[in-house]
Amino acid sequence: MGFTTLDYIVFSLYAVVIVAIGLWVSRDKEGHQKNAEDYFLAGKSLPWWAIGASLIAANISAEQIIGMSGSGFAVGLAIASYEWMAAVTLIIVGKYFLPIFIEKKIFTIPEFVEQRFNTTLKTILAVFWIALFVFVNLTTVLYLGALSLDTIMGTGDGSFMTYALIGLSAIAAAYSLYGGLAAVAWTDVLQVGLLVLGGLVVTIAGLSNVTPEGGILNGLAHIYDVAGEKFTMILDQSNPEFSNLPGIAVLIGGLWVANLYYWGFNQYIIQRTLAAKSLKESQKGIIFAGFLKLIIPLIVVIPGIVVYVLYNQPEGTTQIAGVVDAFSRDGGGVQYDNAYPWLMRVFLSPGFLGLVVAALAAAIVSSMASMLNSVATIFTMDIYIPYINREATDRQTVNMGRITAGIALIVAVVMAPQLQSVPQVFQYIQEYTGMVSPGILAVFLMGLFWKKTTSKGAIYGVISSIVIALFLKTPAVQLPFLDQMFYTLIATIAIIAGVSLTTNPHDEDPKAIHTTAEMFKTGPAFNIGAYIILVLVAVLYAVFW
Repeated sequence: MGFTTLDYIVFSLYAVVIVAIGLWVSRDKEGHQKNAEDYFLAGKSLPWWAIGASLIAANISAEQIIGMSGSGFAVGLAIASYEWMAAVTLIIVGKYFLPIFIEKKIFTIPEFVEQRFNTTLKTILAVFWIALFVFVNLTTVLYLGALSLDTIMGTGDGSFMTYALIGLSAIAAAYSLYGGLAAVAWTDVLQVGLLVLGGLVVTIAGLSNVTPEGGILNGLAHIYDVAGEKFTMILDQSNPEFSNLPGIAVLIGGLWVANLYYWGFNQYIIQRTLAAKSLKESQKGIIFAGFLKLIIPLIVVIPGIVVYVLYNQPEGTTQIAGVVDAFSRDGGGVQYDNAYPWLMRVFLSPGFLGLVVAALAAAIVSSMASMLNSVATIFTMDIYIPYINREATDRQTVNMGRITAGIALIVAVVMAPQLQSVPQVFQYIQEYTGMVSPGILAVFLMGLFWKKTTSKGAIYGVISSIVIALFLKTPAVQLPFLDQMFYTLIATIAIIAGVSLTTNPHDEDPKAIHTTAEMFKTGPAFNIGAYIILVLVAVLYAVFW
């Protein structure tokens, strides 16, 4: 089923409403000129529910929805570890990282690096993160998002790509460049609601049509009976996907590295927690995001399993014509990532299709807006002000943020089509970003919690971590990707400790972080929420082990 006039109306309404809300919430108050705190940290006024929604909106994009649904087809529920383990990671970030960051009153993660280590390391990492966000994250989200819309709204041959690239960029730019983080965070509340609603619509439609008699509960029982192996969380070595999700190591190994780096030290994620009214408000937002992470697999992984069941029904019993043809790949094999778009096109009626496509667009736009704002924040606060204009006024600071975000968006639009020649873009980017993240995580963990860590130890650690990661990636070693990340982290920590001990004549580094037990005390709302999340995660793994 193609896009109808009603679908276009629904989608257009989404675009108009999002831009209108973004511009309205970020308008200048009478007699007040936006300053750096207003533009980059939303005036430190965000409530917990906006923070939690914005964290998820920044995290989930269309390529993740479609990619995780494809993984649901190929792997099953085991891919949900990325979501459920993230919920636990958020608790750690909220309890042990946020109190230090907020107490330091920082705008950016590089700013913390300068306070703890030195300006040289801060500048190196600031330039690295800007390049990573623009040339990797932003470009990838824009390209794969446009590719997704081309598959759903167009014919899938690339003819709709240019329109999708321009349309997504225009929506993100229309409110995020002007309004800053306030516009991004407040629109994210609506975007996440739309994302969850759209995902539930697809899941319900799939489950209701996977059996002849229909019904959601019948559908759930049927896919569990027919594809019980897809409901296993811990894969054994005989599973062809073991190299991506290496059994029990998922719970105790490299997935912690990926999650702690992403949720704790990634500027476009952590920035919205720094914009909270207070530490307790920020921590409640973290817990809200944790609960949202628990339900994400329901709306992205289950649809992939539904399509797997339809695809593998015995010949002559498939209820939906064309399901096998839709997943054929030139040269053999199965095109897993077609699962979600195919389910949408086949089962959703006019209007609902427009709603779900709007939800996908919301995921793309919110992630793009978050990245644009973070690029602007890092460049303005860590490069422009200290190196170019130390006496910058509020107007100059905000305008530089807007200019930086605009340039970053233009670069991404120009670069995005070049990714057509790169096979498996999302997996490729994740793997090679993972070569750097263990070293950076090691630097932050040691800098936060070991007072003897020195700047020289941190620099040696970051550099050596790349060498270690490259070695572990060689075919001779043959380690699963997540194991590579875990061993790189351990080795880097050892190097940082060794260099620090041999170069620091004092009991502690002069810039060491001093923490107290009082700093890590959390309120009742955080504690109760954290316990509930931990129990739910434990139950989920116990049931689907």
